[in-house]
Amino acid sequence: MDAQLLSVLQRLQAVDLDAHPALHTHARWLVLDTLGCITAGLRAGPVAELAQRAAAADPGNFRLTPDGPGLSVGHAALVLAMAACWDEACEGHAGAHGRPGVAALAALWPIASRLTYGQFLKSWVVGYEIGARMGASLRINPGMHVDGNWPALGAAAAVAHALGLTPDQIVQAVNMAACQLPMSLYWPVRSGDTARNTYLGHAAQLGQSAALAVASGITAPAGSVAEYASVGLGKPPVAFDHAPDFQLLKAYFKPYAAVRHVHYGALAAHALRDVIDLDTVDSVVLQIYEEATIYCGNRAPQTPLQAQFSLSFGLAAMLRWGRLDPWIYREPQFQDPALRALEAKVQVQVDAPWTQQGLRGARLLIACQDGSRHEHEVTAVPGDAQMPFTEEALMDKFLSYCEGSLPAAQAADWAAQLLHAPLEAHPFPFWNSPQEKTPC
Repeated sequence: MDAQLLSVLQRLQAVDLDAHPALHTHARWLVLDTLGCITAGLRAGPVAELAQRAAAADPGNFRLTPDGPGLSVGHAALVLAMAACWDEACEGHAGAHGRPGVAALAALWPIASRLTYGQFLKSWVVGYEIGARMGASLRINPGMHVDGNWPALGAAAAVAHALGLTPDQIVQAVNMAACQLPMSLYWPVRSGDTARNTYLGHAAQLGQSAALAVASGITAPAGSVAEYASVGLGKPPVAFDHAPDFQLLKAYFKPYAAVRHVHYGALAAHALRDVIDLDTVDSVVLQIYEEATIYCGNRAPQTPLQAQFSLSFGLAAMLRWGRLDPWIYREPQFQDPALRALEAKVQVQVDAPWTQQGLRGARLLIACQDGSRHEHEVTAVPGDAQMPFTEEALMDKFLSYCEGSLPAAQAADWAAQLLHAPLEAHPFPFWNSPQEKTPC
């Protein structure tokens, strides 16, 4: 695998973002989208508390907001990644069955003030490309969760590139991280505990330490990724994809704060919401592909994490509130009696043809007490290849996620800078300078 990994890194080393406008634009969009998720996640009590405690125990000069607590590079990575995934609204990659970008971004951002925007984006593209390919190659076992696993390999590549290491040294950094990949469990998702939200932060920290170790002359054995697959997963890795395409262009954006499987039913609910009197709903049937029922079968969820993995909750929340964003998971709306009554009425059925053909989609059938029947079918959601995300949708999501954290004008200016600033700009210096009060 090392030879294929090296060939990808050598090819990426020569990439000029200006010569690949689609890649360049998609990278900027993902940066902005992830930052919006971080901004919303930082408002969650446990995330804010962790930031304060980390700053007290291990102070540093990185600030998540201009007036926030000063964090070390490692703890900044932990908090950034945790905030990004707290509301389950961040990017994903279907081929990797995970989110290759979050750990790489969280590992890079604490050192971003030392980089031009072009250097930052290039290092992040390198991290994403390696992370996505590793996710496709290292297929985890049942009971495991991807977040604390292969994302560290992409984070190691991103930080190693930002440190100016050669492609051969970046391979070393990836092998260094592979020698110590943890096995993160799916168990907290089932229980509803938020331990899962620490996994990507751990991956980001491991990526940082692996890159710094190689930069310092510490070595790792060749073939460590394949050895990890054999020992840690009990099976050989799937052939490493070294095709000359860009995996980052296959990254999807989430219009809703929930696992991707939940989006299809939620979008169908949004389409029917305005033509239904919710007080007269008699029954709700959701027909969907089998994989969605396996990963998102939680009923009557009692914690936000359980709800983010619940087909019935996401559908009911959209019917009740007309939205599925971080606000839904805050009180009192999370335990709203009308929402809970709707969720209890939802019946989930597997659609055999979609399942057999490997297709994603949802069919929603709602019967009302007056005898009326309502049906809507969805086979794509915004962010899918068939329904590309738009810059307008991206901006709307970012601005809404910044509400309560930044004034609207400041958030809009921040977004404009990240989307359009020249590559030689330094868009993140205020995070390392408590005196600077402007976002860019």
